[in-house]
Amino acid sequence: MTQRTLLVGVGTEVALDTATTLDNATVVRVFNGVAGTATVSIAKSTTAGYANTATVTLPQNHIEFFEKGPKDQISASSASVVGLKVGYTN
Repeated sequence: MTQRTLLVGVGTEVALDTATTLDNATVVRVFNGVAGTATVSIAKSTTAGYANTATVTLPQNHIEFFEKGPKDQISASSASVVGLKVGYTN
């Protein structure tokens, strides 16, 4: 079975240098356009705010798909790292 990316966001990719839920996205396509590695973080939403931030390193010119809760915030170390709300379809 082949999975395909479903574009569900409105508009274009957004810079992830500021934390965002990306319209309550649960799957985010992230591209690192930085000349080198960048970090991508997801902060879990809690009743007291945001906690339990998970951070990974993303290589230059790499695309990755991140699953997150709708209220969780995603951010990156550079404005050259961009994200778009997506889904999957078969």
